[in-house]
Amino acid sequence: MDGMTTKGQHDQDTAQQNLRARGNNRSQQPSNLEFREFMGSDWGPRPEPAPRTEVADYLPARHAALSALFPGERLVIPAGETKVRANDTDYRFRAHSAFSHMTGLGGEQEPGAVLVFNPREEGGHDVTLYFYPRASRSSEEFYSDPAHGEFWVGARPSLEEVSRATGLATDSLDNLPDALAKDLGEGQVSLRVLAEASEQLTAQVNDLRAAAGLSQDAAQDMELAQALSELRLIKDDFEVREMRKAVAATYSGFDEIIRNLPRAVAHHRGERVVEGAFFARAREEGNGLGYDTIAASGNHANTLHWMTNDGEVRDGDLILVDAGVELDSLYTADITRTLPVNGTFTENQAEVYNAVLEAAERALEVAGTPGVKFKDVHAAAMEVIAAYLEKWGMLPGTAAQSLAPEGQYHRRWMPHGTSHHLGLDVHDCAAARRDMYLDAELKPGMVFTIEPGLYFREDDLKVPERFRGIGVRIEDDILITENGAERLSEDIPRTIADIEEWFTRVQR
Repeated sequence: MDGMTTKGQHDQDTAQQNLRARGNNRSQQPSNLEFREFMGSDWGPRPEPAPRTEVADYLPARHAALSALFPGERLVIPAGETKVRANDTDYRFRAHSAFSHMTGLGGEQEPGAVLVFNPREEGGHDVTLYFYPRASRSSEEFYSDPAHGEFWVGARPSLEEVSRATGLATDSLDNLPDALAKDLGEGQVSLRVLAEASEQLTAQVNDLRAAAGLSQDAAQDMELAQALSELRLIKDDFEVREMRKAVAATYSGFDEIIRNLPRAVAHHRGERVVEGAFFARAREEGNGLGYDTIAASGNHANTLHWMTNDGEVRDGDLILVDAGVELDSLYTADITRTLPVNGTFTENQAEVYNAVLEAAERALEVAGTPGVKFKDVHAAAMEVIAAYLEKWGMLPGTAAQSLAPEGQYHRRWMPHGTSHHLGLDVHDCAAARRDMYLDAELKPGMVFTIEPGLYFREDDLKVPERFRGIGVRIEDDILITENGAERLSEDIPRTIADIEEWFTRVQR
């Protein structure tokens, strides 16, 4: 009986053990003081800390712009936490883009960190970054904590080092609860949180609001998310430089794709060869991918978000590759090129390709016109697309009838938008209001894509037989300047002649 009780208690204790802590069951690490002292002794000096970052000079202006929108309110912007991939292993961490924009922290830095805007009586806000600082080498955390320990994740920065690098005031996450709770209540301080960034912290904020008798209206938090998104619509000089670097790195990734196309043709899952070639360059040049690569050969190009990438790559087909390198700063490019697998376009492929290219050129021309609105870029591209569809006899009426709101027949073959904002997210500023996005006038500092396409499925009987199975998209990254629209990806070949020369140059 005693044995059964002991076993039952053991089973109950095991069941209550945190799943993520069960990795410790594999450890035979001593916990006595002598071992801890041994582990913490006889270490050399640490490396020199990182210098002040370039982006630090741009943070005060970003903070002032947000502060002006929410006077007297405490604003909470979490980085987010790591997410479990399987059992006790996590996905690589990437901070929420709004947090990165307001702190300048990129890469895989500071999971669990929180940026707090605390209102001052005289107006404005004090801005403090709360995170897990480095523990001393004499602490048990140094060698035993797989989430924060230096033996496991490397040397974490100190509060002083992060403050020096970013220009931000810093504090330990241990002090965050008191900072959030201070002076909360009606007639005192209210609280908003970027709810989408962290369920854990949002729940904590909601508990504090409930205890202080404050509203937990989700619309108030949405206003903060909206503001953080809209503040990224106009890029500052630092962001523009990062976008140029991201485009250049992406160009090198496309070089690698062309170099590997012969190997892709020989492989039973050649699309994976293409995907892998780009990914390798993305990790070498930056943080990784800005989004999952689309490597769609042949008819797969007519599935807009084809990311399975498990098909063959056949000689004579086109392959549509939509890919972007995300830098360590987390800014990403977004480029699509539709390439002839063997380096040469057929006559039918070229006819479709040139129609899409003409639509892209027309959209860029309109984007550079003073006073034009974001939605006008799409309208300009669709005029060209509809004209070609009418010419090929694919519309039930004229191009003009299709372009009318009650028509839109051309959308069977071009169902997506022509443009989206680009930056820290591939679809940047997505929480912005319509009048700040689609209906907004284009302004210097805006960065967005132009990406018309035509998608002719091989089973679409409304498509002329000679075009069936051909899918083409051409996507470039655009910067609005004081002088008009600049194609940041101008150097990445896009005409038929330039693409065919590109193949010769890279594969020789």
